[in-house]
Amino acid sequence: MTVEQKLNELVAPTITAMQYEFVGLEYLSGAKPIVLRIYIDHEDGINVDDCALVSRQISAVLDVEDPIKGEYNLEVSSPGLNKPLFRAEHYQSCIGERIQLKLRFPIEGRRKYTGQLLAADDQTIEMQVDNQSVELKIVDIEKANMIFNHKK
Repeated sequence: MTVEQKLNELVAPTITAMQYEFVGLEYLSGAKPIVLRIYIDHEDGINVDDCALVSRQISAVLDVEDPIKGEYNLEVSSPGLNKPLFRAEHYQSCIGERIQLKLRFPIEGRRKYTGQLLAADDQTIEMQVDNQSVELKIVDIEKANMIFNHKK
């Protein structure tokens, strides 16, 4: 089990028990110090007090379980307008929207894609990129975000 998988296992139930939605997390181990960024949401929105409350609770859990070796910074945030996409259901809820993503490794020499999300199932997404349909596996995606369109 990777550190990121262990963190998801520890963090998700704590956030859910606090009546927030656990959107996902980013574990940036290449940063010095390491950054653990956790995204939360709520039907009434998220404010700085919500983030502080969740941060204190998650800090306590991480202090006990100690899944991250060494120094790290914990950040708790709302997903914002350019919502990060972590799981299949996130992609499914954004069909028809523009998204941008970065793959874990290049496919046919390309890692970055921007375009309209056409379809998504539990394992793959289909995007319209540069007037072509592209199918990608969700497990191959390192980072993805919805692109907020203020003109809607």
